[in-house]
Amino acid sequence: MRKSVINFFVLLVIAVVNTNGFAQKMITKTGSIKFQASVPSYEEVAAENKSVSAVLERSTGDFAALVLIKGFRFKVALMEEHFNENYMESEKFSKATLKGKIEDFDISKVTNASKNFTLKGDFTIHGKTKSLTVIAKVSKAANGVNVIGVFEVKPEDFDIEIPSLVRNKIADKIKINYNFLLVE
Repeated sequence: MRKSVINFFVLLVIAVVNTNGFAQKMITKTGSIKFQASVPSYEEVAAENKSVSAVLERSTGDFAALVLIKGFRFKVALMEEHFNENYMESEKFSKATLKGKIEDFDISKVTNASKNFTLKGDFTIHGKTKSLTVIAKVSKAANGVNVIGVFEVKPEDFDIEIPSLVRNKIADKIKINYNFLLVE
């Protein structure tokens, strides 16, 4: 599994410069993913990972993101331990990926004002892949673009088992927020 993570980073580095020397891809290694799985009247179930890697092909809208599961930080250390060991099995399923395409992407039409694009792709987590279609808000930033958005997933769709003892303390749908500042 570690080898595939290293290969992903090598591809990111290679992708930055094409044979003409012009940047064709925009990348980040400091993207952010937050998830919220809280329900009212119970302890907050939320975490953030600020070390997410992503790459966007300027000319095609091809997009890929990779997050290491163990990089999610919780307010409560015990909750983080349970998340990694009992639910996500992060030793076995160490990463999550999103590979897809931002439809009708045209870098020349991106402005300071956010514009909605459709991002279609395959989301893989806990060893299970599902097709995903989400709205990505894209806006111009210094040396690149911001890509932000939100989507929801159900744990059972990815074979993530929630024990009946805590089932009512965790939301049926997990809200995932992503924020990437991709630079040239």
